[in-house]
Amino acid sequence: MFFDFGYILYVLIPGMIISGAASLMVRTAFNRYSKVGTRRGFTGAQAAKVLLDNAGIHDVDIVATHGHLSDHYNPQSKQLALSRDVFGSASVAAVGIACHEAGHAIQHAEGYAPLGLRSALVPLAGVGSNIGYLVMVVGLFMSSAGIVGFGAILFSAVLLFQLVTLPVEFDATARAKRLVLEAGIIDTDERIGIDRTLNAAALTYVAAVITTLLTLLYYLMRAGLLGGRDD
Repeated sequence: MFFDFGYILYVLIPGMIISGAASLMVRTAFNRYSKVGTRRGFTGAQAAKVLLDNAGIHDVDIVATHGHLSDHYNPQSKQLALSRDVFGSASVAAVGIACHEAGHAIQHAEGYAPLGLRSALVPLAGVGSNIGYLVMVVGLFMSSAGIVGFGAILFSAVLLFQLVTLPVEFDATARAKRLVLEAGIIDTDERIGIDRTLNAAALTYVAAVITTLLTLLYYLMRAGLLGGRDD
């Protein structure tokens, strides 16, 4: 019941294929364009600082962090953390990723509403991811549609968080693509590498939404709460 054939066939395998394909595209794009240096020689950290300075943002710390492609911006600490492959690299891929994260810092400074909503949803998403999923599994094991439904409500917080994440990430990518040219960090013909790297990264967020939606729909259908009960 916990990992039956239906779950494997309709959730696990499609989820692995979708997520795996998205991750492969990110790795392929990053590996390719991490070997292509920018003509003007800006490192990821330097490029991010240029964008922040141009936006009048001087209270964000740009630091190096461990991990591969672990780059992120923390609105609470106002810290822009760049992985070592990005922080000190003057590659097209590194500049694109760093400027994307700088885009999040700019969103924060401008009070971009979806970013604030995403931050507010983090605790709920944590509960939904851990407790909601478990409640759905237990409800299905006990043949209780009510328990599954309650778990689905909790788990829906994960889907909501991921849906809100999409415009946040797409907007940060659009900002990076535009501002990196306006700031003179790269030349126009170099932007194709940034576009491909960031577009591939954006697909991972789409893949996460699809995988979560498949999981939610599966448990609702198995409990008979959607499309009739499957016994």
